[in-house]
Amino acid sequence: MTIGWRLAQIFRHPIKAHGREALGHVTLTQGRCLPFDRHWAVAHEAAALMPGWNPCMNFIRGAKTPSLQAINAQFDAARHQITLTHPDREPVTFDPDTPEGRAEFLAWVAPLMEGERAQPARLVSAGRGMTDTEFESVSLLNLASNRALGQRLGLDLGLDRWRGNIWIEGLAPWEEFDLLGHEICIGGATLKICERIERCRATMVDCTTGRIDVNTLDALEEAYGHTEFGVYAIVTQGGEIARGDHVEIVA
Repeated sequence: MTIGWRLAQIFRHPIKAHGREALGHVTLTQGRCLPFDRHWAVAHEAAALMPGWNPCMNFIRGAKTPSLQAINAQFDAARHQITLTHPDREPVTFDPDTPEGRAEFLAWVAPLMEGERAQPARLVSAGRGMTDTEFESVSLLNLASNRALGQRLGLDLGLDRWRGNIWIEGLAPWEEFDLLGHEICIGGATLKICERIERCRATMVDCTTGRIDVNTLDALEEAYGHTEFGVYAIVTQGGEIARGDHVEIVA
């Protein structure tokens, strides 16, 4: 056991770039992202979609539409319904796999897109997570790195702006980068850390208001010489993970 390392938070994002939800526990599957993480995505009018996974340029994103960062989501698997909330919109609950549900979602999100050139056209799914990586990834982030960057900026950055899946506490700031190439065990699952996460303008947005409040990219570049935050991992052994689980390096 790596003394003091612990799983602090788990987040899922049912619709890519359109809200997040906190989870107490989740069962991971080998080679897959979190269940129903980025399972749906919002293709814009100019999207040129191919079967299966597609790069993020085809989708509506928080990097271009800051107001989306203020969305919170909840996925009810039993009812197969998503509930979205936003400070400027009434809550909406819909089935993302029915024509009626998709139409209801598109009508709900349209007012948040005011002034954007590419409008949301379709809510799509690919049978896998539409992660920013071609492989199905789980993003792992370090609470200490977030605090360190926030202290440099004199600001509580919160966690939501980074759109991460797993937050670990007990590591030193930026120690997550030292895990590249290693496997870690969390609860009943094992994950291999494979690459750093390059960040975009979505991280500049205050997720309470949906408005830009700080230039995280310049802050990272000036302080550390890069614009990376967090790491991507691949699940190499499936199993349940839960908040409070110990985390240790196994290989």
